[in-house]
Amino acid sequence: MNFAEKAASLFITKTNHPSFKAGDTVSVRVKIREGEKERIQVFKGNVIKVQGSGSARTFTVRKMSGQFGVERTWPLSCPSIEKVELVATGKVRRSKIFYIRALKGRAARIQSEMVVAEKTVKKKKEKKVKATKEASKVASAANKENA
Repeated sequence: MNFAEKAASLFITKTNHPSFKAGDTVSVRVKIREGEKERIQVFKGNVIKVQGSGSARTFTVRKMSGQFGVERTWPLSCPSIEKVELVATGKVRRSKIFYIRALKGRAARIQSEMVVAEKTVKKKKEKKVKATKEASKVASAANKENA
């Protein structure tokens, strides 16, 4: 490890961002400071590119605001990013999808699969199991009464 890498590793902040790539839809929660007040603003859009490595790793997100496309680029280790949520994984064949800038309307859509949090899936399964157990209890009680 050379001197530059050692110096960069001292300033890297540990982040818990999910792994994402170009084409994915992400929701970036950014801290916005207005005067003395600080608030969280959500920027939801498609990842256009991810580049760099280590502390210099950056990503660019593009969203449509009315008729206009808005792109923002952040370093992954940026302290103003509170959280990055992966909303959907996109199916693209390139690592940088700049061609999306020229597309409009339905042509600009990316095929994607929704990402579901594991906690909600587990809760739904638990509810189904409880419901089936209760239904079987009611059914067995009804069978006993009829017999």
